[in-house]
Amino acid sequence: MALRDQLRIMVVDDMSTSRGVITQALDGFGIRNVASTSDGPSALKALASAPVHLVISDFNMPAMDGLQLLQHLRAGPKTKGVGFILITGKADKESIEQGRKLGMNNFLKKPFDPNDLRNCIEAVVGRL
Repeated sequence: MALRDQLRIMVVDDMSTSRGVITQALDGFGIRNVASTSDGPSALKALASAPVHLVISDFNMPAMDGLQLLQHLRAGPKTKGVGFILITGKADKESIEQGRKLGMNNFLKKPFDPNDLRNCIEAVVGRL
């Protein structure tokens, strides 16, 4: 069975359009086991009952930004090993450095094309 058939991913973004673009790209790669939420707190709640291999999260979200979500994931015994990709419109050095310190596996700058997303994911989980 191919990795893409086993991989479970959660997309976290407050913009439904962005969630749709990412989900469509994942579908195009053959990744079908994808959940999505619109914010960090609901992602944490969903992950408590349905763990995933990889979280792809927007940086700029209300209530809890992507790095705060990452911090919560790394602090949880069941989620500390989950892969984490941050997607951001402002890939400034400070945010990326903070993400790396918190245990971010990779990041992608918006706007991106599907091949960039695929390469970013493969750098974390292996060849799809």
